[in-house]
Amino acid sequence: MKDLVLNFASQLHESLIIGESHHFIADTTKDIRNIVLTGLGGSGIGGSIVQNYVFDKCPIPFNVNKDYYLPSYINQHSLVIISSYSGNTEETTAAMQQAIKAKANIVCISSGGKVTEIAKKKNFDCILLPAGMPPRSCIGYSMIQVLFILRHYGFIKGDFVKEIKTVIKTLNTEEKNIQKTAKNIAQKLLGKLPFIYAASPYEGLTMRVRQQLNENSKIIAVNNVFPEMNHNELVGWREKDDNKVVLFLRNEDDNARVQTRMDISKKLIKKTTPNIIELYSIGKGYWEKIFYFIHVTDWVSVILADLREVDAMEIKSIDLLKNELAKV
Repeated sequence: MKDLVLNFASQLHESLIIGESHHFIADTTKDIRNIVLTGLGGSGIGGSIVQNYVFDKCPIPFNVNKDYYLPSYINQHSLVIISSYSGNTEETTAAMQQAIKAKANIVCISSGGKVTEIAKKKNFDCILLPAGMPPRSCIGYSMIQVLFILRHYGFIKGDFVKEIKTVIKTLNTEEKNIQKTAKNIAQKLLGKLPFIYAASPYEGLTMRVRQQLNENSKIIAVNNVFPEMNHNELVGWREKDDNKVVLFLRNEDDNARVQTRMDISKKLIKKTTPNIIELYSIGKGYWEKIFYFIHVTDWVSVILADLREVDAMEIKSIDLLKNELAKV
């Protein structure tokens, strides 16, 4: 897993090549009125982050589905993005069949499996990813392809490409500092229950951090966003508990009122636990910030795995679940 994390900048570079070289066959003149990305785990989290990104950019609704079933509004005017790294995720393949039945416009992102077989048979666009890696380590591959799909259909502009090229340079330049920062954070998380907070445009990111701590570090974690957590979760910070730690993911350009909320909340939370960490992004654009946060916290998750003396690659519980489901 460490090698996969270390090569993240290279993954982003390869992802751009994959996206730029894919020749779409889909008819973009169709009347598309809504977009749904369906995918789970490492294959779906990229969709959640893109959903945050397009919130104020895409002229039609963009939603993420993480279940066997698609929303009832899916029809011939829908664009359904099927994201399954393995191509065999049972919830995603079930949703794909519903999309086919609804005559939706379908584009797939996968490395193989049933999804690519169906796509080939039905003559759907299918962007192929390199195979053989854990889906959670391939967020750069899958997420960037979603952006290329949206660009192809004319729902976002192509300026993300230039920004991601800047990200690659930044990550390569800052790699040593990133690992140093991650090690410091991991040491502070050891033996603690982490709470990950950020501004609402970064909700998908907080989910990603939690999931990486779950799968790589083998710990439970909690995530929430501002200002929503100020209307409920903040009240829960009442009893002193040194076993809790809060990681604030912050940006210099977060909404001014949100920054004030974070500062006030930090003071209130500090009355219950002294374990407060603030990680500020570097870079100017959304993707510069997102990929910096992802890279730092991915390192946090694998370093914490080492500190806990657990195998970051191992997912026995998930494998056991799948084996039991296969018997039913």
